[in-house]
Amino acid sequence: MPKSRIRKKADFTPPPEKTTPVKLKSGRGWVAPLMLALFLVGLAWIVVFYVTQGSFPIEQLGNWNIAVGFGFIAGGFVVSTQWK
Repeated sequence: MPKSRIRKKADFTPPPEKTTPVKLKSGRGWVAPLMLALFLVGLAWIVVFYVTQGSFPIEQLGNWNIAVGFGFIAGGFVVSTQWK
């Protein structure tokens, strides 16, 4: 009976290195400062309204000044959805 041919094993070749793609800056550096600014403006609006007993920021709005302050804060939350 003839002998079978001996197969030579190939030399070990390590797998290619995984290269991670370079992440580019997203260009959303304006989001965090704007978000914080809206939060602070809304908070300051409400605090000024309470401290001045309704005389400032806009006396004609009356208690709607609270809604304006919360509107600024809500705007901050809307902007925060753009943060990555």
